[in-house]
Amino acid sequence: MTPPANGDAAISSARFLIVGPQGSGKGTQGVLVAAAFGVPQVATGDIFRANVAGGTELGKRVQVIIEAGDLVPDALTSELVRDRLAQADAAEGFLLDGYPRNRGQVDDLDAFLTGRGEALDAVIELEVPRDESISRLTQRAVEQGRTDDTEEVIANRLAIYERETAPILDVYRERGLVVRIDGVGTLAEVTERIFEALAARGLAPRHPGAAA
Repeated sequence: MTPPANGDAAISSARFLIVGPQGSGKGTQGVLVAAAFGVPQVATGDIFRANVAGGTELGKRVQVIIEAGDLVPDALTSELVRDRLAQADAAEGFLLDGYPRNRGQVDDLDAFLTGRGEALDAVIELEVPRDESISRLTQRAVEQGRTDDTEEVIANRLAIYERETAPILDVYRERGLVVRIDGVGTLAEVTERIFEALAARGLAPRHPGAAA
C-alpha cells in the first residue's frame, strides 16, 4: 500500500508515538510510518541493545541491571531515550515505540521536548481486542518455537500493558493528539487506515513510496 503523496500539506516535522498492546503490530506499522515520513523509529529495546553492544557508559549501566534480572528504571530509560532523540537523524522527527510506558515517562518526555521547543504531532493508537492479541501472540509463539510464551504468560503481559501503559492515552487524548486506528485486518489495510487518519490531520508523508 502506498501512502498519499505529499504536497502543500507536508509538515516540517513528524514527531509520533505509536501505542498498542502486544500483538497489535505496532512494531511493523511503526517501521512503515517512520520510513514514509523519513524519520527514525526509536524503540526502547533497540536503544538498550545498541548501547550495551556499543559499550557506552549508559549501556554498561543497563547491562548490570539486566544481568541482575531487574527492569531498567524509568530514570535510566528516559536518559537513554533523550540521548537517542538528541542525535542528528532525529532532529526533524521520530517515531517512538515502547516509550513512554507510564505517566512518569510521559512527564520526562514532555520536559525534554518542551526544553527543545518541540511537541508530539500525533499519537497513533492501534486498537486490538484482547482475544485477538492473545491469538496472534500464541500463534507467533508456536511459529517461532517459543514454548515459554504460554497463554498465561501472554495474558500477564497484556495485563501489565492495560494497567501501566494504556492510561497514558488518556493524557494524550486530553491534548487532542490521539489517532485511533482499528488494528484488526491485513497489514496493508491497517497501514492505509493510519496514513488516512494522519492525512486528515494534515500530516503528509515526505517519502510516500517508502511504505509501498
